Amino acid sequence: MLVYPEHPDTFWSFKHALKFISKKATFPPLGLLTVAAMLPRDWEKKLVDMNVGPLRDEDLRWADWVFLSAMAVQRNSVEEVLKRCRKAGAKTVAGGPLFTEEPEEFGQVDHLVLGEAEVTLPRFLRDLKEGKPQRIYTASERADLSMTPVPLWDLVDMRGYDSMCIQYSRGCPFNCEFCDITALFGRIPRTKSAGQILAELSALYAHGWRGGVFFVDDNFIGNRKKLKREVLPAVAGWMRERNYPFQFFTEASIDLADDEELMSLMTEAGFYKVFVGIETPNEESLEECQKFQNRGRDMVASVRKLQHHGLAVQGGFIVGFDSDPPNIFDRQIRFIQKSGIVEAMVGLLNAPKGTRLYKRLKAEGGILWDKISGNNMDLSLNFVPKMPRHLLLKGYRDILATIYAPREYYERAKTFLREFRPSGRTHFRISGKEVLAFLRSLWRLGLQERGRRYYWKLLFWTLARRPRLFPWAVTLSIYGFHFRRVLEGKVI
Repeated sequence: MLVYPEHPDTFWSFKHALKFISKKATFPPLGLLTVAAMLPRDWEKKLVDMNVGPLRDEDLRWADWVFLSAMAVQRNSVEEVLKRCRKAGAKTVAGGPLFTEEPEEFGQVDHLVLGEAEVTLPRFLRDLKEGKPQRIYTASERADLSMTPVPLWDLVDMRGYDSMCIQYSRGCPFNCEFCDITALFGRIPRTKSAGQILAELSALYAHGWRGGVFFVDDNFIGNRKKLKREVLPAVAGWMRERNYPFQFFTEASIDLADDEELMSLMTEAGFYKVFVGIETPNEESLEECQKFQNRGRDMVASVRKLQHHGLAVQGGFIVGFDSDPPNIFDRQIRFIQKSGIVEAMVGLLNAPKGTRLYKRLKAEGGILWDKISGNNMDLSLNFVPKMPRHLLLKGYRDILATIYAPREYYERAKTFLREFRPSGRTHFRISGKEVLAFLRSLWRLGLQERGRRYYWKLLFWTLARRPRLFPWAVTLSIYGFHFRRVLEGKVI
């Protein structure tokens, strides 16, 4: 039994938005599906994604082994699942980011298979076959991604999800102080071949999927040369042959905006959105966290270039750096509004274990506790900030209360729609679920919600000025509803 614990209601869960299209979760658990493909073929396998359906007692009674993978934000659900497994007498095998970074916190797990599964899982399976499995498996070496199998999509009911996902690369060439990606995956990007990517896309296609596909890479453009020469041309050809069945989105560093060829190749292949870690408009804070790829540039201009090349920008922002000035909160608001980044995730700085930030603060005596919640908006800090804590929290609340208030949110959406130049290859395909979402938005956002006049103004403005982007206007309106529901009781 492969079990994916429940995500709480967060910025990225999109739970309130998913209800408009009658979906349960944003993505399936790609890590567990990949692990499932590595397990012996003669094992009987089932998947329970607790974000889509409940984990029943009979599921646990059925299972000889329960495999778990999770991130920090799923900690509470993980602990509950482990209690239930012990009660049912099911042995547990756990891996993934949460367990890899905090193995000492999970003494109740029977076997910890840490790091990258391509390296450690075969060792566990070999020892298990010989009747002598160890409790902890770790490895210092990195996985060869040419050995990574196609995920076992047979285990998934795709109807419960908004998008599917695949992985092309691991690792990031940058080494931002607060980020744990290089600790987990290293600084040298490792990639799959173009053939592997086409095989994974073909598997999704064969299972009947049509729609969004998230490349989950932490920095998709880490190896630009291979992307340009091999992968993107191959994906573009595959997509053309099938009349563009997928719409791709991913994560990348802001220096993507410096590469005209790469942006064009991405949109030709079917990419339409990219998450970018912008963090802060304050140069001193960028220097402090060693976000060198962001320094010395006009970041609004960089965002505009991406938007003009048909790539909508989701943005990550952080407050709480030692170098943040008292006016950082107003500066963040002005930047976000001016840039037209509608999906702006602003979080308080935290120091995950394994990061250089954690090690520095630990040495300075500034760490309050080792754990982080993984929820960017729960107002938690695991270190002592330089700015007085009450001022930092007040300023943070002010940012969120402003940028997600209806007037500012819809105005930012209009700025984005004014600047966005989508590729014809990534247009919205209008299906029954989109029509249903629009009708539900008319009722919920147009007639019931506070600030509904801004909803109507955006729709009419879009119909008059950018009618081709009308589906975008509806979608962004629904996203705003989700963000406001997440923030209720916290900041607004």
